[in-house]
Amino acid sequence: MKSASSRWALPVALVMSLGIVAGCTLPQVGPNKRQIYAGSVQQQGDAFVVEVNDRVTRATAVVPALGFSEAFATAPELTSDTIRPGDVLGLTIWENVDDGLLSGETANSTALEEVQVDGAGYIFVPYAGRLRAAGNTPNELREIITEKLELQTPDPQVQVRRLAGDGSTVSLVGAIGAQGVYPIERPTRKLSAMLANAGGVTIEPEIAQITVIRGDQRGKVWFQDLFDNPRLDIALRGGDRILVEEDRRSFTAIGATSQQARVKFETQNLSALEAIAQVGGLVPTASDPTGVFVIRNEPAEIAGQVLGRSDLQGAQRMVYVLNLREPNGLFMARDFVIRDDDTLYVTEAPYAQWTKTISLVAGGLTPFANVATLTQ
Repeated sequence: MKSASSRWALPVALVMSLGIVAGCTLPQVGPNKRQIYAGSVQQQGDAFVVEVNDRVTRATAVVPALGFSEAFATAPELTSDTIRPGDVLGLTIWENVDDGLLSGETANSTALEEVQVDGAGYIFVPYAGRLRAAGNTPNELREIITEKLELQTPDPQVQVRRLAGDGSTVSLVGAIGAQGVYPIERPTRKLSAMLANAGGVTIEPEIAQITVIRGDQRGKVWFQDLFDNPRLDIALRGGDRILVEEDRRSFTAIGATSQQARVKFETQNLSALEAIAQVGGLVPTASDPTGVFVIRNEPAEIAGQVLGRSDLQGAQRMVYVLNLREPNGLFMARDFVIRDDDTLYVTEAPYAQWTKTISLVAGGLTPFANVATLTQ
């Protein structure tokens, strides 16, 4: 038969354990839905909390476009004999007189071997002066020299030969098969051909980006777009620098997900549903599918479209809410675009908090249960 002490021990233990739990804060992976909403502008907070719908999806589906400027796209292909800065030319000039300007008394021709085109694209020819050579073909330069000399010597005959030089090369670095300096030749006048000549890209094509630097101009495209859009397969110029690198964009996943980490993009366009999948999906026993949040600083133009306002200035703190339990929740998550530096946060399910409470209560009852057992 139970003693009087055993009859009151368990009720007292239960009351004391509930009091202890009520007086302390349960551990959390982060704020819950109620706390996030409490930080909204509507609740005197500093962030706009917006539920995702079709209108919000359209307004936020802005991905920075990659491409080449008009100067890159419209540049014509270089012919194989176009003269460039750094090239070395051979010049021979015949004069129709016995004692010419350039030739001696016993010869009527003069050979000027290894005349190098300077960095500005010019050469110097005696009696013709400093002439623009870069950008011309040898035949065009021949005509220029002839026009300059025929004012001083009758019927000059000029021959221009392109010998060698370093003015028609490009450099390739980064995730390429064979980094190095390559000449622009007839088969490699365009970007895609030059990449192939250097061994192709050595990273996944879906995340490979190609940057071309030409003087103070810079253009960047996706590797795959070179083949989808022929206009992006630009003609190269001597001195171009080509960099092949992996997409640097990433997002941060925290909260009740299978993985908490900074995650790189695996595709050009990444949806919220794909981002969740990249970190291993939701945790069945811990994640709240009604509390999936995407946090970002949104430009005023986009934030204004989302909120229907025109008085915003500067970047705005935005919290987008996805409810995967809604009938079209998965479609919304599939269409909502994740951008660089976004934070994906998943709240804990109420069940997870309840489980923690029960565990604490059960753990607190254990010593009292043992006391009750001893008093039997």
